[in-house]
Amino acid sequence: MSLPADILPLEVIDKTIDQPVWIILQSNREFTGKLVGFDDFVNVIIEDAKEWIVNEEHSELVMEHNGRMLLSGNNIVMLVPGGKKDV
Repeated sequence: MSLPADILPLEVIDKTIDQPVWIILQSNREFTGKLVGFDDFVNVIIEDAKEWIVNEEHSELVMEHNGRMLLSGNNIVMLVPGGKKDV
């Protein structure tokens, strides 16, 4: 089985537009929502976001944001296409 050659990270993010994403920040916060857009610095715009606070024991839904939200790429640790899976 061969893998496609030279797939760039921004190409993967580009294919995720209009799909659910799970974004983990440097702090103990996570966001889920639909990816609307991004730029070369991976500043992202998500729609209808849910904000979570995470600690060792559990994750707690803090707030639901209607509309669009801009998250700074400087604070993003990981962006997971497909959204957050219930564990």
